[in-house]
Amino acid sequence: QVQLVESGGGLVQAGGSLRLSCAASGRTFSSYVTGWFRQAPGKEREFVAAISWSVTTTYYADSVKGRFTISRDNAKNTVYLQLNSLKPEDTGVYYCAVVGVPWGAYSDSYYFEDSNYDYWGQGTQVTVSS
Repeated sequence: QVQLVESGGGLVQAGGSLRLSCAASGRTFSSYVTGWFRQAPGKEREFVAAISWSVTTTYYADSVKGRFTISRDNAKNTVYLQLNSLKPEDTGVYYCAVVGVPWGAYSDSYYFEDSNYDYWGQGTQVTVSS
Protein backbone atom coordinates (compact mmCIF):
# COMPACT_ATOMS: atom_id res chain seq x y z
CA GLN A 1 0.00 0.00 0.00
CA VAL A 2 1.02 3.56 -0.67
CA GLN A 3 -0.27 6.38 1.45
CA LEU A 4 -0.45 9.84 -0.08
CA VAL A 5 -1.05 13.05 1.84
CA GLU A 6 -1.60 16.36 0.07
CA SER A 7 -1.11 19.75 1.66
CA GLY A 8 -0.70 23.37 0.70
CA GLY A 9 -4.15 24.26 -0.54
CA GLY A 10 -5.94 27.41 0.50
CA LEU A 11 -7.74 30.57 -0.54
CA VAL A 12 -5.89 32.92 -2.86
CA GLN A 13 -6.77 35.85 -5.07
CA ALA A 14 -6.61 35.60 -8.83
CA GLY A 15 -3.04 36.03 -9.99
CA GLY A 16 -1.67 34.54 -6.80
CA SER A 17 0.36 31.42 -6.18
CA LEU A 18 0.27 28.26 -4.10
CA ARG A 19 2.54 25.26 -3.75
CA LEU A 20 0.93 21.91 -3.20
CA SER A 21 2.82 18.96 -1.73
CA CYS A 22 2.15 15.25 -1.97
CA ALA A 23 4.03 13.13 0.54
CA ALA A 24 4.19 9.38 -0.05
CA SER A 25 4.78 6.65 2.49
CA GLY A 26 4.47 2.90 2.68
CA ARG A 27 5.34 0.73 -0.28
CA THR A 28 7.42 2.54 -2.89
CA PHE A 29 7.72 1.37 -6.45
CA SER A 30 11.12 1.31 -8.04
CA SER A 31 9.71 3.51 -10.76
CA TYR A 32 6.31 5.06 -10.94
CA VAL A 33 4.44 8.07 -12.16
CA THR A 34 2.78 10.63 -9.93
CA GLY A 35 -0.08 12.68 -11.23
CA TRP A 36 -2.10 15.63 -10.04
CA PHE A 37 -5.78 15.82 -10.80
CA ARG A 38 -8.45 18.30 -9.78
CA GLN A 39 -12.18 18.31 -9.43
CA ALA A 40 -14.32 21.42 -9.50
CA PRO A 41 -17.83 21.40 -8.02
CA GLY A 42 -20.26 19.70 -10.35
CA LYS A 43 -17.51 18.64 -12.76
CA GLU A 44 -15.59 15.48 -13.43
CA ARG A 45 -12.11 15.02 -12.14
CA GLU A 46 -9.54 16.15 -14.68
CA PHE A 47 -5.85 15.63 -15.30
CA VAL A 48 -3.55 18.50 -14.36
CA ALA A 49 0.05 17.27 -14.51
CA ALA A 50 2.23 14.20 -14.16
CA ILE A 51 5.87 13.43 -13.55
CA SER A 52 7.97 10.33 -13.97
CA TRP A 53 10.11 8.89 -11.19
CA SER A 54 13.27 9.87 -13.04
CA VAL A 55 11.95 13.43 -13.42
CA THR A 56 12.89 13.31 -17.08
CA THR A 57 9.27 13.37 -18.16
CA THR A 58 6.62 15.87 -17.21
CA TYR A 59 3.28 16.52 -18.81
CA TYR A 60 0.67 19.22 -18.33
CA ALA A 61 -2.90 19.81 -19.30
CA ASP A 62 -3.18 22.62 -21.83
CA SER A 63 -5.20 24.68 -19.36
CA VAL A 64 -2.29 24.91 -16.90
CA LYS A 65 0.73 24.79 -19.20
CA GLY A 66 3.05 27.70 -18.51
CA ARG A 67 1.44 28.44 -15.15
CA PHE A 68 1.88 25.23 -13.14
CA THR A 69 5.09 23.32 -12.53
CA ILE A 70 5.35 19.78 -11.24
CA SER A 71 8.52 18.58 -9.54
CA ARG A 72 9.62 15.85 -7.17
CA ASP A 73 12.18 15.15 -4.49
CA ASN A 74 12.67 11.39 -4.44
CA ALA A 75 14.80 11.54 -1.31
CA LYS A 76 11.78 12.98 0.49
CA ASN A 77 9.22 10.90 -1.39
CA THR A 78 7.41 14.13 -2.15
CA VAL A 79 5.96 15.60 -5.32
CA TYR A 80 5.17 19.28 -5.62
CA LEU A 81 2.83 21.29 -7.79
CA GLN A 82 3.62 24.98 -8.04
CA LEU A 83 0.54 26.95 -9.05
CA ASN A 84 1.21 30.43 -10.43
CA SER A 85 -1.03 33.03 -12.09
CA LEU A 86 -4.05 31.34 -10.58
CA LYS A 87 -7.47 31.90 -12.10
CA PRO A 88 -10.92 31.39 -10.59
CA GLU A 89 -11.38 28.41 -12.92
CA ASP A 90 -8.48 26.68 -11.15
CA THR A 91 -10.70 26.31 -8.10
CA GLY A 92 -11.27 22.74 -6.99
CA VAL A 93 -10.02 19.86 -4.91
CA TYR A 94 -6.56 18.81 -5.99
CA TYR A 95 -5.57 15.17 -5.66
CA CYS A 96 -2.27 13.46 -6.14
CA ALA A 97 -2.16 9.87 -7.31
CA VAL A 98 0.37 7.19 -8.11
CA VAL A 99 0.43 4.56 -10.79
CA GLY A 100 2.98 1.78 -10.45
CA VAL A 101 3.88 1.79 -14.11
CA PRO A 102 6.91 3.63 -15.47
CA TRP A 103 6.41 6.32 -18.05
CA GLY A 104 6.78 4.86 -21.49
CA ALA A 105 5.23 1.50 -20.67
CA TYR A 106 2.06 2.76 -22.33
CA SER A 107 1.14 5.69 -24.54
CA ASP A 108 1.19 9.11 -22.91
CA SER A 109 -2.59 9.23 -22.77
CA TYR A 110 -2.57 6.34 -20.31
CA TYR A 111 -1.22 8.64 -17.63
CA PHE A 112 -3.91 11.25 -18.20
CA GLU A 113 -6.69 8.90 -17.15
CA ASP A 114 -7.54 8.90 -13.46
CA SER A 115 -8.94 5.38 -13.67
CA ASN A 116 -5.43 4.04 -14.33
CA TYR A 117 -4.00 5.32 -11.06
CA ASP A 118 -3.66 2.92 -8.16
CA TYR A 119 -3.38 5.11 -5.08
CA TRP A 120 -4.92 8.45 -4.18
CA GLY A 121 -4.59 11.08 -1.52
CA GLN A 122 -7.50 12.68 0.26
CA GLY A 123 -7.24 15.93 -1.67
CA THR A 124 -6.56 19.55 -0.80
CA GLN A 125 -8.90 22.44 -1.56
CA VAL A 126 -7.75 25.30 -3.74
CA THR A 127 -10.04 28.29 -3.98
CA VAL A 128 -9.21 31.23 -6.24
CA SER A 129 -11.25 34.38 -5.77
CA SER A 130 -11.77 36.92 -8.54
